[in-house]
Amino acid sequence: MRYLLFLTLLVLIGCKETTTQQTPVAQEFSSNYDEPYRLQYHFSPPAKWMNDPNGLVYNDGVYHLFYQYYPEDIVWGPMHWGHATSTDMVHWENKPIALYPDEHGLIFSGSAVVDKDNTSGFGKDGVAPLVAIFTYHLMEGEKAGRTDFQTQGIAYSLDNGDSWTKYEGNPVIGNEGIKDFRDPKVFWDKDTKQWVMILVAGDHAKFYKSPNLKDWELMSEFGKDQGAHGGVWECPDLFPLNHPDPDHYAKKWVLLISMNPGAPNGGSGTQYFIGDWDGEKFTTDQKEPLWLDYGMDNYAGVT
Repeated sequence: MRYLLFLTLLVLIGCKETTTQQTPVAQEFSSNYDEPYRLQYHFSPPAKWMNDPNGLVYNDGVYHLFYQYYPEDIVWGPMHWGHATSTDMVHWENKPIALYPDEHGLIFSGSAVVDKDNTSGFGKDGVAPLVAIFTYHLMEGEKAGRTDFQTQGIAYSLDNGDSWTKYEGNPVIGNEGIKDFRDPKVFWDKDTKQWVMILVAGDHAKFYKSPNLKDWELMSEFGKDQGAHGGVWECPDLFPLNHPDPDHYAKKWVLLISMNPGAPNGGSGTQYFIGDWDGEKFTTDQKEPLWLDYGMDNYAGVT
């Protein structure tokens, strides 16, 4: 359990030092970190609204933190992907906004990968692309009462995250009428040699596969009859854990599902399942979920 908590804390906690050690990209923000109520331990953006961590990835000696960001106000609004980098996960440098809304919608939560084998074909001159995978949220569609307003898109970077190009074939996964259809978490499955995506669809998770991050095929589903269902499922993650003692080797897979509302004591919470992944489906003997936290605001932590 302590290893799982540690992984989550790595995501949720970004240590912030004082201005003398902080080096934001924009000079006009340099004084912000001396503000009397500015968090110095958790990461915070230069100004305005942030929420879910997104696209956590390490490449060429740099840790990348992307996050849900509304740069115009201190309340939730049209979502962008903010961006910060670090070489030690303690000192953070603010970077320009990575992803802006476009004709397909706002930029909701997702993940990022290093496509080291250039399966996507986005790489150039030997540079492996960073690929971001995210949910588009078409606000006009939601306001019109449609149920297909969330789709999945991708973008790539060839300069280690400093600039991004959205794929001209977006969205890479459409929507046939699922109201809550979002938060893609993608990883390379070394056993099956393919990309795997976990998406949440209201009350359950869906698992897709792809050879190239562009073309996706549904493999399986999990959770319609398992786990807590007191709120919408969001921000999934799937990762393996090995026993720390090599003489007792046993790899298990952990599936994280954030939910809001529906936590044990109200508010938002993160349930998790310990089970097995065979390359196509996740299975577990758990009848009821386990919880990372029993407060009212544990949410959206991913590895």
